[in-house]
Amino acid sequence: MSASIVIGADRSGASVRIDVEELLATRLLVQGNSGSGKSHLLRRLLEESASIVQQVVIDPEGDFVTLAEPFGHVVVDGAAYDGPEIAKLAARIRKHRASVILALDGLELEAQMRCAAVFLNTLFDAPRDEWYPALVVVDEAQMFAPAAAGDVTDEVRRLSLSAMTNLMCRGRKRGLAGVIATQRLAKLAKNVAAEASNFLMGRTFLDIDMARAADLLGMERREAEKIRDLERGHFLGLGPAIARRPVSVRIADVQTRARNVVQGLMPLPNAAGAEMESILLSEPLAMEAPPRTPEPEAPAPESGELLEQIAGFVPASEQVEPPAAPSLFEAEETAASIASILAEMAAEPDCTFQPASQLYQDFTVRCRMLRILPGMDLGVFRRRFAMAVAGIHDDKAAQWQDLLRIGKDVPDDLLAPFLTLARAAMEGAPCPDDERLAEIYGTRSSGRIRRLLEHLEKGNLIVVRTDYGGRRSVGIPALGMTTAPVEA
Repeated sequence: MSASIVIGADRSGASVRIDVEELLATRLLVQGNSGSGKSHLLRRLLEESASIVQQVVIDPEGDFVTLAEPFGHVVVDGAAYDGPEIAKLAARIRKHRASVILALDGLELEAQMRCAAVFLNTLFDAPRDEWYPALVVVDEAQMFAPAAAGDVTDEVRRLSLSAMTNLMCRGRKRGLAGVIATQRLAKLAKNVAAEASNFLMGRTFLDIDMARAADLLGMERREAEKIRDLERGHFLGLGPAIARRPVSVRIADVQTRARNVVQGLMPLPNAAGAEMESILLSEPLAMEAPPRTPEPEAPAPESGELLEQIAGFVPASEQVEPPAAPSLFEAEETAASIASILAEMAAEPDCTFQPASQLYQDFTVRCRMLRILPGMDLGVFRRRFAMAVAGIHDDKAAQWQDLLRIGKDVPDDLLAPFLTLARAAMEGAPCPDDERLAEIYGTRSSGRIRRLLEHLEKGNLIVVRTDYGGRRSVGIPALGMTTAPVEA
């Protein structure tokens, strides 16, 4: 098996080759402004070496996912996993020598940097017996190894820069060969760029970038203008894996294309100005409803305990003679009627914002209207009402017994949101969002919902997982089930 691939041709038409085995030991830096053909070059390198060496691509724009089908790469969507999961995936990738593309296009910049850092650090920290050779291609490297502080926190910048430094400075002895590509050399950390011994420099127009490129290629400053004159898809190559002297390379064709190829020029639509105006404005534009101003949170009653003590009081004028002991059939009807009353109450708007004592009094009145005994005190009512709010109306149904057993030690005020989360996990439904949980909990404060989830998690009742895409899912350890992820 040859370890040499054709990357393109020089001015005479002779093939220019890259020695992959040498590249693994000496690393590669690719530079070129947007539109210079930098991604095309990386694609050619990846396609030609796919059968020779394991490849790991950090892809912030999702450009290289199209390599998956023809070349067998596994696409890992960074937005679908959290930090520990990304680390586990990276460990498996290292162990099984899988070629993968870590697609980060679904994440914001800071999340991209965190995800890439965790991924690269795990590759770097693999056990010694898993130090297999691999090309680690990082596109838009200036994002992950910035030369100066930018729009991200210092903690994230240090984390990402450390991972990139490990890759380029110490990765070689662990089998990791960094191939980094950047639009702006001046924005790439110098200690990361300096570790590359091979260079492919494409078109750039800024003097500071041309000067750095010329220095790396060993060119005189006055020759730096050549870099500005390069055509799209043409690069100046130098290094032990390419050539001992700078060589002009026209990158050869590729088999695949980027998923998000921008269309070239095409004829404009034939519609004249008036006709286009009619097309755009013929239908009224839907007006978005103004956001509803939340009502102020109801203050807690000053005498809550007293209200609970007198909640069961029934005025003499409303008292009715208790019915005779019901038969078994009547008992079943009574239980069904009570479940129906609780379901009706739970379906009423803002019911969870009312004090438990007031709800209980309403419940007893409804029972008397149907001439049935409530059959429960305030404490039992609070838990039955929490079940009804969570959509569990029959406490004897077999499908809910495991769930109710787990919830028996949950405090009354936390039971409704816990049962709602657990029911969603059992049904594989999306995780309730903060707005829904706030409605169930009886609050309009998002901060209280965060504290609620933290409290339940500290009690080992739930496990909250938020992936890099910002989607939250909640697992119930005692059930071994997890909700579907949803935007938090």
